[in-house]
Amino acid sequence: MLYRKLGSTKEEVSILGFGCMRLPVLDDKPDKIDNKLATSMIHYAIDNGVNYIDTAYPYHGNSLSEGGMSEVFLGEALKGGYREKVTLATKLPSWIIEDKKDFEFYLNQQLDRLQTDKIDFYLLHTLNRTYWPKLENLGVTDFLDAAIADEKIKYTGFSFHDDFEVLPEIISAYNWDVCQLQYNYMDKNYQAGIDGLRYASDQGLGVVVMEPLKGGVLANNVPLEVQSIWDMAEIKRTPVEWAFRYLWDDPQIDVVLSGMSSIEQVVENIKIADEGHPNSLTFDEKDLIREAKYEYRQRIKVGCTGCGYCMPCPSGVDIPHVLNQLNHFYMFDDPSGARSHYYGILKESERAINCTECGECEKQCPQGVSIIKSLKEVVEKFGS
Repeated sequence: MLYRKLGSTKEEVSILGFGCMRLPVLDDKPDKIDNKLATSMIHYAIDNGVNYIDTAYPYHGNSLSEGGMSEVFLGEALKGGYREKVTLATKLPSWIIEDKKDFEFYLNQQLDRLQTDKIDFYLLHTLNRTYWPKLENLGVTDFLDAAIADEKIKYTGFSFHDDFEVLPEIISAYNWDVCQLQYNYMDKNYQAGIDGLRYASDQGLGVVVMEPLKGGVLANNVPLEVQSIWDMAEIKRTPVEWAFRYLWDDPQIDVVLSGMSSIEQVVENIKIADEGHPNSLTFDEKDLIREAKYEYRQRIKVGCTGCGYCMPCPSGVDIPHVLNQLNHFYMFDDPSGARSHYYGILKESERAINCTECGECEKQCPQGVSIIKSLKEVVEKFGS
């Protein structure tokens, strides 16, 4: 296992982190973790050098408003000396917080669930332009200072889900230690993107990357046209390996999280991580990745660039994000994933069903996209 220094902290962390959001379950029920199998996976990973374990309050639950079973599982799985071998990260459920007393309430609950007296990395979950001002006004930075002083948490951070322009304000508001971003070779310009990654790292924050396989679509159902590109490589690698190696090639990425669901995935990812040195890909290999990205882009259905000229929609539809999920549907041949993202990311008021066909968006679109027609297709593909 290879290790990197996590930002300005003194922690040396494995370049592969174990994300505990997609553990194996029984009877297809998210809150019914297969404890025996999942424990063997966690132990194998730690025994083979993985020392960054990531979870969150709602993981493996039935709703975002209730605590899931991931933290409870880890509290048991890390017994027998395993807790001392890892840095443990979990997240405050930002969307639930209504009062400053809630900060302490949820932290204490998470400490109990994880059966630990200190959380190494405590992140504010899913910060965006809505949640951050609310938490800041309730005094979240004072809470974090107090939690550090009380030795309930060691380091602070946040996971981020918004456009780049929101990121600098959050980073400048507190002395954060880590920032968790969605990033992969297809998402260089999605949410914070490459600009956010560079900015966070330059500010001294440790950079933790989530969704390295874009929810699995870069590994599963790979189009023949993309696979033919990978087959051209002098050194043969799986699509999974190409995706991970792309990230680890960047010295400003400290940890790549993988939500592993089987022991086979754990074994494979650890093996791939053995070669994850920074600046280790050749020019030709980087060119192959660019070609694969181009091939995926050729499958785009709607020519939306996400410029936002169509916004705000008079009816409240989040047009760029809606059209992004329609493109996801076609690019990756992933109907269930696109539908899941559509309902998971967008509020009911932001979905395509609310379009009244006023036409204001099409008047402003510099790309000439038939937005109304595309929104109708979204309703047809995803439902209301």
